[in-house]
Amino acid sequence: MNVLIWIIIIVLLTLVEIMTINLTTIWYVVSAIVSLIIAFFSENFLLQFGVFAVSGTVLLLTTRPFLKKLTAHKKEATNSDRVIGMEAIVTELIDKNTIGEVKVDGKRWSACSDQKIDVNCVVKVLSIDGVKLKVERIGD
Repeated sequence: MNVLIWIIIIVLLTLVEIMTINLTTIWYVVSAIVSLIIAFFSENFLLQFGVFAVSGTVLLLTTRPFLKKLTAHKKEATNSDRVIGMEAIVTELIDKNTIGEVKVDGKRWSACSDQKIDVNCVVKVLSIDGVKLKVERIGD
């Protein structure tokens, strides 16, 4: 009877892991398999459950952080994020209180700055605020 319980637990936890893909229940699936093996040799359900709870928790706490680092993907810059740090050419005057325009990476963007920047000056893109670039003059 205990064997059937552990098989059901293994199947349910596997389905939860498939639906969530958070690498949390997989460790309890492994510990349920260990408890299933123990069920073949011992009828003591408290022993089986104790092994399940302790080994699942130990596996979760010791291996999950390592696997998260291993499977972490580098954030890929999107089209807009990619221009941050690039140099741009001012195509319309940028003043402290007016929005101008710059050309960066072959595209024209609205731009603002804390200082007046004339047309054809080279600027560096500091950040993106909505659809405007925050820029500063290079070589002050």
